[in-house]
Amino acid sequence: MKPVGPLMWEHRLIEKMLASMMTHVDKIEKSKIVNPVVIDVAVDFVRMYADRTHHGKEEEILFRDLAEKNLTPELKKTMQELLDEHVWGRKTTAMLVAAKDKYLQGEEGKLTEIIGLARELGNFYPRHIEKEDKHFFYPCQEYFSKDEQEKMLAEFWEFDRKMIHEKYNRVFDEYSKLSL
Repeated sequence: MKPVGPLMWEHRLIEKMLASMMTHVDKIEKSKIVNPVVIDVAVDFVRMYADRTHHGKEEEILFRDLAEKNLTPELKKTMQELLDEHVWGRKTTAMLVAAKDKYLQGEEGKLTEIIGLARELGNFYPRHIEKEDKHFFYPCQEYFSKDEQEKMLAEFWEFDRKMIHEKYNRVFDEYSKLSL
């Protein structure tokens, strides 16, 4: 199996989750009421799965190894665009959380911002995924030998194995700070 395989499987789950999120956003728009759990679950998914786990493998393994290769100018440009898009996704997700928090504090006007930011994320990721799947992943694999690909795949599995521990160490850190 090539390293792009697991990355593309992850894309399929991200697409399904974002489609579901967009359905929830439609309901929020119609009802004019935000269920904070809906936003929290979507944010957790985007932050932990799409960004930390999926983008983590891309940035900390694939892109790191590609940086050592003599990429074409087009692939270098695309890789930088992808990195910039990852940053945009993080910032937009943080803005969504901030808008939700202010909404819960009584700022009803944040409803429109919540809907807008959630839609931006829901519309952004399919385009980002298409760029990776159709224009980046496969050409990049040509730069790696079979051994390098196998090593990368093993590193992906090890990266994933550590994610649950990283997440729940963070959960504990936040939980232990709560004042009850």
